[in-house]
Amino acid sequence: MSLLPVLSAVEIAADRVLLRKARATDRDGLIELQTDPQVWTHIAAPRTREDAEQRLDRIGGPANTTATPGHFIVADKITDTMLGTFEIKRRPADWPGHVVDGGGELELGYLMRRETWGAGLAFEAATAALQATAAELPDQPVLIVTRTANKRSLDLAARLRFETVSTFEWFDTDQTLLLASLHSFKA
Repeated sequence: MSLLPVLSAVEIAADRVLLRKARATDRDGLIELQTDPQVWTHIAAPRTREDAEQRLDRIGGPANTTATPGHFIVADKITDTMLGTFEIKRRPADWPGHVVDGGGELELGYLMRRETWGAGLAFEAATAALQATAAELPDQPVLIVTRTANKRSLDLAARLRFETVSTFEWFDTDQTLLLASLHSFKA
């Protein structure tokens, strides 16, 4: 794992969402995200409820899901209801899909509860997090890697002005590698 810095903020506010660290009250939402077959359509097989509960218990509860810098719960800004998860992390060098020799580029990832789809909340969360990251870190590449069949993620990446760099196979399916410059998000 790279020792390069990632976003240090623990909370980021946008118009309708708040990116924050997880709380015990997020447990049911986290389990729902891990077990919803539609959420996992373009990722992998969803976990069983029992497996999702055991995983949360093994890592020490919901708070540890966002203990790593750059990992957040996406919450409704007014009700504080957990809407999804969001991360800006370093892409491991031993994973495929890089634009820099040695890897370690920033990578954006998210999972949103199904009832939030189509409302622009993932876009709002991504924009706020990328702006906060651009204000904190030097300019560098930011990646999104998604299954090529995941049209929703490709549309979000395009809306965020990420450009397709290449495609490759990973986990027995076609993946698309998208790229943006971090400082293109400076506010």
